[in-house]
Amino acid sequence: MSDRTGERLHEVSLVVNGQARSGACTARTSLVDFLRETLRLTGTHVGCEHGICGACSVMLDDRPVRSCLMFAVQAAGHRITTVEGLANPDGSMSVLQDSFCEAHGLQCGYCTPGMLIAAQALLDRNVQPTEFEIRDAIGGNLCRCTGYQQIVDAVRLASARLAGGAGQPATAADASPAAPAA
Repeated sequence: MSDRTGERLHEVSLVVNGQARSGACTARTSLVDFLRETLRLTGTHVGCEHGICGACSVMLDDRPVRSCLMFAVQAAGHRITTVEGLANPDGSMSVLQDSFCEAHGLQCGYCTPGMLIAAQALLDRNVQPTEFEIRDAIGGNLCRCTGYQQIVDAVRLASARLAGGAGQPATAADASPAAPAA
């Protein structure tokens, strides 16, 4: 099987957002292009195409990766979570997504899918991260609109909600890592 240019097509089967999916692509098709063009999951954005901006971030087996730097054939057999997969099973927004809306953690929205993926990966490992840990987790994602503070506030709000708090972000006292014990 080959595409219209004669280039050989490869069948790629993977699990995306909990569902078995497959499609054919050339060996050099990036994962982001496969997700957007073949599987029609357009929530993952194409930004710099050099792995710098983070807009194309998805989770590969529960770890965030830049899907513009990975070939779709490399993802075969793996589990992928896109921004669409962060929603609740009924289609409603997750706690994190709702917190981004409430705390104004998005403006133009271009970086939002990558920021949500990075934040979700952090919260999956640590439901009560410090501000420093939040900033570190999203540090590889570029945002030109918010100045990052609203994104940090949104992750802190989600953290408080997930931990069973009243929904108020913690104070700025946790902005840096603790000093080592003497």
